[in-house]
Amino acid sequence: MSSDDVARELVQRHPLQRIDSPSRGFSASIHTLGLASFAYSFHYLVVTPNPVNDSYGWHMQYLTIIGLSLATLTFTFGLLADLTLSTRLFLAKNAFSVASAPLEILITLLYWGLRTIDVSLVLPDWAPRLAFGTDLSFHFFPAALLGVDLLLLSPPYTIAALPSIALSSLIAVAYWFWVEACYAHNGFYPYPIFAEAGTLGRVGLFVMSAVTMASATGLLKWVYAVVNGQEIWEKEKGKGAKPGDVKRK
Repeated sequence: MSSDDVARELVQRHPLQRIDSPSRGFSASIHTLGLASFAYSFHYLVVTPNPVNDSYGWHMQYLTIIGLSLATLTFTFGLLADLTLSTRLFLAKNAFSVASAPLEILITLLYWGLRTIDVSLVLPDWAPRLAFGTDLSFHFFPAALLGVDLLLLSPPYTIAALPSIALSSLIAVAYWFWVEACYAHNGFYPYPIFAEAGTLGRVGLFVMSAVTMASATGLLKWVYAVVNGQEIWEKEKGKGAKPGDVKRK
């Protein structure tokens, strides 16, 4: 019996999931590729001289690195599930994806949006400039890889709108308190825009970020339905549809 056959026995693949996962084939390759990219980014942080290396909170002051850490944890569970064909590890990967994928979309949108307006909003004068490929490894590849994992290797999100808003708000508030704690020790904010915005401006930024992240969750659910189809039971249960019925693309 092949590893894919074993995986299908261990995990009843959701009818909308495109490709077998966990699996020691394509799924393991994607998760290995992602972890290699994330490892490169962390290696860059360690070997590149930067005043942040010796500051309170290290690079974990940056939402980018928090998102990268969460993406790494998500893909670690994914690869371990692929190698062991474990149902529990696969479910853990999917649970972390609910937070990591929308967060990475938020990071990508904020970073490239602000950078387009003025690079000094996201990078202080004393920070080393990133080569384009390195910049992508921090601010594009994590979102892209998590998107591939969701659209091809995962069942659809089941999180509803209100829990999504609550999760996004919790992350925004926690990061706000963490940023202020780091500022109290270091005397500077990780992103220059925080200092320029002032207290009320920072409140607005965090509220906007929470709304954007929750919206990203809804966007991912919509894209998943466009690419893979959708469950029709809730919409058509009065027309003879039953749980598990789907409409595939």
